[in-house]
Amino acid sequence: MERGPGGERHRFGPRGFGRHGFGRHGRGGWGEEAGEGRGGRRRRVFDSSELRLVLLKLIADQPRHGYELIRAIEELTGGAYVPSPGVVYPTLTMLQELGHIAEADAEGARKPFTVTPEGTAHLAEKKEEVEALFARLAELASMRERTDAAPVRRAMGNLKTALLYRLERGDVKAETQHEIAAILDEAARKIERL
Repeated sequence: MERGPGGERHRFGPRGFGRHGFGRHGRGGWGEEAGEGRGGRRRRVFDSSELRLVLLKLIADQPRHGYELIRAIEELTGGAYVPSPGVVYPTLTMLQELGHIAEADAEGARKPFTVTPEGTAHLAEKKEEVEALFARLAELASMRERTDAAPVRRAMGNLKTALLYRLERGDVKAETQHEIAAILDEAARKIERL
């Protein structure tokens, strides 16, 4: 078992579901995922085999425990992606079961993981894929930097508020809706020309 930042315990048994039972993947806090999918649902940044490689590479770079791995990924993406404990901890369990990592001897409740010779060999086998995955993390950070402009976010929030306020009133006629759409279309055209 390992303790999270708030002292909560994480299961590392054969089913290793993390501190939230079956894991609340992509639902705020630590579980933030990048991007919105259909219906407002967040999409995964990595599938399970890709996340295994990312975690394995980070552990090969230096021994780390689960919380450090979560924070390392957050730093690599500039905060654009923070994997949830409900995804990371079961993945660490799987890496242990595959013989790719092992708990290191250390004092305290948190035992860092180290890469095994089998894990090192696996990383060498998957070198190109690992490089592509880390390039994806760097691209997330770059995208976050390009799109995280506070004045634009503020203006978008104002627009959303104004639209909701106007459209929720019961007296909105079709003509008014068309006028609103025309204003938005014109704004989009002006932005494209910048």
